[in-house]
Amino acid sequence: MRSLLFLLILAIGAVVGLGLTWVTTVNGYGPGLVRSGPWETWPRAGTETADPYARAALARAGELPLELADGIAFVAATDSAGRALDGRCDIRISGSLPQARFWTLTLTDAQGRLIDNAAERGGFTSAEVVWNRDGTLDVVLGPRARAGNWLPTGARDRVTLAFRLYDTAVGLANRTSDAPEMPRIVTEHCPWERSS
Repeated sequence: MRSLLFLLILAIGAVVGLGLTWVTTVNGYGPGLVRSGPWETWPRAGTETADPYARAALARAGELPLELADGIAFVAATDSAGRALDGRCDIRISGSLPQARFWTLTLTDAQGRLIDNAAERGGFTSAEVVWNRDGTLDVVLGPRARAGNWLPTGARDRVTLAFRLYDTAVGLANRTSDAPEMPRIVTEHCPWERSS
């Protein structure tokens, strides 16, 4: 009887432990999250000091993270007001970026896949984007083509953004108080909203 009770407790412990690990890693890489508005990053995920949750999330996703010496990746699935990024809407990314030698901005669907489109554009790099005169960035996401820095969303109901900053000092600080200022993300118009 005692051995059955021991096996039951062992099974319950394994299920609870694995369940908590899955919940912790399903939306990110566990503890160590740094936020800057809607942008999220896990600076230590690609380092030797990565915690076991980050290692489990990376193994499950099959991702190769950036090492801090190389750069840092910020991900956003919501706008600055907390609304989920909806590719059927017009969304604007604007503002300043932290200093970096090079950066990329990539738009994907909710599963992390690039969105097929006639423009054959899945993102921008710092070398090809058109900057504002004051040195700020202005990129529009939406289902309809427009002039300037436009990324086609394919009218997907959920989209995700990834900003990767290469050769930057941002990743060297691991404390949450050191989150850099990142561009704002504003949902400007959705087809089902009335214009006022």
